[in-house]
Amino acid sequence: MKYDSNSIRVVDSHTAGEPTRVVIEGGPDLGNGTLAERLEVFKTKFDQFRRTVILEPRGYEAMVGALLCEPDESDCETAILFFNNEGFLNMCGHGTIGVVATLCHLGQAQQGICKFQTPAGKISVEILDANHASFTNVPSFVLPQKVELDLGQYGMVEGEIAYGGNWFFIARPPVDLVRENLDELLELAAIIREEIEATEIAGLSGGRVDHVQFFEADFERKNSRNFVVCPGGEFDRSPCGTGTSAVLACLAASGRLSEGDTWTQESLTEGKFSGSFRIDKADSNRVIPTISGAAFVCAESTLIQHVDDPYRFGNEIKVHAAKMQNVKVDA
Repeated sequence: MKYDSNSIRVVDSHTAGEPTRVVIEGGPDLGNGTLAERLEVFKTKFDQFRRTVILEPRGYEAMVGALLCEPDESDCETAILFFNNEGFLNMCGHGTIGVVATLCHLGQAQQGICKFQTPAGKISVEILDANHASFTNVPSFVLPQKVELDLGQYGMVEGEIAYGGNWFFIARPPVDLVRENLDELLELAAIIREEIEATEIAGLSGGRVDHVQFFEADFERKNSRNFVVCPGGEFDRSPCGTGTSAVLACLAASGRLSEGDTWTQESLTEGKFSGSFRIDKADSNRVIPTISGAAFVCAESTLIQHVDDPYRFGNEIKVHAAKMQNVKVDA
């Protein structure tokens, strides 16, 4: 039987239930440019690789991939390019903790502090043990002006635009944050994404607001439940590291959480992160979040592409989107 000569070795983990697939062999040659330049090469020349690793039949919609690269920054252990079912992510919090668990599993990292480079910036990671880690994220902040959107039969919703490594629209949901409302929450998030794009709402420098986060909080107990829908229409099984960072920025701006206080964030699937922040010395309107969580390696495998396989580059069908809109997205 004939196979592609470039088989792909991966290690799979989950962080609070959300999967990360780290490529350890067989990744594309992105050249010797800056990390931003290599990311652009990845996007423009090797998107088939992303599809192969993430999409069915080798992956599935919720999975996030991580390609490890040589860093630009001399004090960083590695650089990470994150990607998902739609495209590429500037930063991924659960994925960062998943990379730590993978490196520990491979014997390439140990307890202590190290630094990773991402397209969003440099992050510091404290490895507590083989499964537990904290990462200090890039500066996070909320835009001062609130945004009101018309959700049709669901009425008006007011939310905030915040950055935590990715851009988020954050709002209280019009329905309860419970598993029984999963389809309705996904539909609401899709409507919000359509409204954001139609009204051309953006972050700083035109940053794409491509994540939707519903958020219910108990401010007295300093905890909350959230539901994050990522680019591509799939929801985050974890509380979302960059989403928790964005929430911390909102809490700091509103005065509901003080510097150094611990906030517990829980996902719809009961995964938990804890987070805190310090004020950014360079800009008092921004915070530096630290997010803690646990990840566990669950598989090592080699992805194979048969030369005659019509789905060797993946089968792009967005399951939840198809259910809501009754359409199939062809490969």
